[in-house]
Amino acid sequence: MFKLNARNSVRAGAALVGAAALVVAFASTASAHSPAKSSPKPAKPTIVLVHGAWEDGSSFSAVTEELQAEGYTVDVPAIPLRGLASDSAYLTTYLEQLTTGPVILVGHSYGGSVITNAALADPEVKALVYVDAFIPDQGESIASIVGGSTSALNVADPTTVYNLVGLSDGTTDVYLKPATLDNDLANGLSSREKALLVSTQRPIAFGAVAETSGVPAWKTLPSWDVVGTQDKVIPEATQLSEAKRAGSHVTLINAPHLSQISNPTAVTLVIDKAASSIN
Repeated sequence: MFKLNARNSVRAGAALVGAAALVVAFASTASAHSPAKSSPKPAKPTIVLVHGAWEDGSSFSAVTEELQAEGYTVDVPAIPLRGLASDSAYLTTYLEQLTTGPVILVGHSYGGSVITNAALADPEVKALVYVDAFIPDQGESIASIVGGSTSALNVADPTTVYNLVGLSDGTTDVYLKPATLDNDLANGLSSREKALLVSTQRPIAFGAVAETSGVPAWKTLPSWDVVGTQDKVIPEATQLSEAKRAGSHVTLINAPHLSQISNPTAVTLVIDKAASSIN
């Protein structure tokens, strides 16, 4: 009886060892063939679109819709257009209080000067995108850039292209004459679009174009530049010269100064490239 029980115990022990080995082997095989857990994709950066003079955020409406359809959070703050230093400070405050996580700053025209001066104040800004924009170096102004170019706004008598409104505080607001807007700012757009822009344009303070730029963010941040080859406000040659100096990734498109209206998909694609570069 004792020998039989011992034999049975040995057999039972061997069976348990064999079962344990099978469990270990199965677990190892399952682990080897089960798909590895993928790391969560990083959140998309917030895209902040900064309009230029004589515009408001609606000039980026089509681009905003395309970016939102791709899952981006898009902010389009209303820039006061009162002065380069104050407008840049406004954008910095906006970023500090109303955005979280990484940010791509996009500036059109005068908005390019604003993002150039505001970006370094917020460490969350990771890249710059210029759209038919001024890309000033330290000490330059919009007036000096335009004055050294073949811009349609480079004229001896400003009243030939601008309507000026003197204010009680001694400042002067600048509007574009309808003909200037039609032929130079909005060339290439439809008559309906031009008429709407003429009626809804926001003035810029005259002194803003003479204010000199501070330390440029493009010296430390990567930048992209959409250059409209039909731009009459900031001619192609001027834009390319600025972009080369900034080391920007350049995309040429057959578009006027308001390329975010005429060619929104092309602009969106460049913003995508900038956003992809920081993920």
